[in-house]
Amino acid sequence: MPPLYSRRMREAWITGIGLVTALGPDRETTWRRLVAGESGIGPLTLFDPSEFRTSIAAQVDVSGLAIPLLQGLPIRHTSRASRFALAAAAEAMRDAGFQTVEAHPWALVLGGGTAGLFEAEAFVARRLRGGPLVRGLGELVEVPQDAPTDRIAQAFNVTGPRITVTTACSSSTIAVGLAAELVCDGEAPVALAGGTDALCRLTYAGFNSLHAVDTEPAKPYDRRRKGLSLGEGAAVLVVEDASHARARGARPYARVLGYGVTNDAFHMTQPEPSGAAWERTVRAALVDAGVSETDVDYINGHGTATEQNDPAECAAYRRVFGGRLADLPVSSVKGAVGHCLCAAGAIEAAATALAIARAIVPPTSGFAEADPACPVDAVPDKGRSGDIRVALSSSFAFGGNSAVLVLGRAT
Repeated sequence: MPPLYSRRMREAWITGIGLVTALGPDRETTWRRLVAGESGIGPLTLFDPSEFRTSIAAQVDVSGLAIPLLQGLPIRHTSRASRFALAAAAEAMRDAGFQTVEAHPWALVLGGGTAGLFEAEAFVARRLRGGPLVRGLGELVEVPQDAPTDRIAQAFNVTGPRITVTTACSSSTIAVGLAAELVCDGEAPVALAGGTDALCRLTYAGFNSLHAVDTEPAKPYDRRRKGLSLGEGAAVLVVEDASHARARGARPYARVLGYGVTNDAFHMTQPEPSGAAWERTVRAALVDAGVSETDVDYINGHGTATEQNDPAECAAYRRVFGGRLADLPVSSVKGAVGHCLCAAGAIEAAATALAIARAIVPPTSGFAEADPACPVDAVPDKGRSGDIRVALSSSFAFGGNSAVLVLGRAT
């Protein structure tokens, strides 16, 4: 058998991670609570949810966020989503050992979703009440989905390729894969990659109207599951050329081996039930990474906890892994941090990289009762020690937009 990881001429390492989630305002708080089996899903207080079927979400406590300054001054008119992204990017930069403020000819690839929509909703609500236009520009300036990407570039003087990916829940999974591709192709020695998304009334109303949410915290892969819990947050990863990282003495969490992206165009919101469509995504990722299905030690699953999505996802894994699936850990962090939409893939990629580096498989918070339609080892209760050489991070989004990352131990 040929050696693993032999396909690419360059290696893309993950050398820094920043996280903002409902579990905590930083990487270590999030990770500690995640592996302990805790959940950040609770009462929604950002706006009044009384008219909806559910009143819970994984809401971020912004009081603990460390927002970077721009030339010594606060960045004006930043949306909730941009503040998440800036805090995560600042932590990732520190974690990777980058402290300078000079211009960086790096790439920047971010999954973007609601951006400043929450603030725009506040503006519209005030105007409908007959309120003034005061602060109108500030509330509307970040409506474009690329606004958080621009804020990061502005704050950290990132001057290389700048890309915003918007493919629903697979956005930031694709962003991390694309960033690694830019690094491996020699387009930039370093790329900041990730995603950010914030709760807003439109998103909340949409998922409620679809009856896709649970009145209780989400229970991925569980027989009792009744829907997802919406969340918000951000993750930014420093994806770096391995030789560049070695030269400055950086240590990696993991290596981005490859990724796969497909679209089945089956339905606007429903998954293709047989698993054949998502099987293609997984196999495309394995081929791009140059690894076999027998090399995979862990899957960070999409695991939304909806009645249709979880069985379709597990069906795809059965088609790829066959009898191995029963013994292959497959966990979802969405029971802990909620479904963070365009930030979900990056948060889950960060959790997967941490799992590889720290040899701990994160659990599926909320999982208690096995479902024959989801025959996976969902890692209940708490994190589990485990040697992880190769792992998948899966995102299967609305409209058939699917992406799978393959991460591996950096050697």
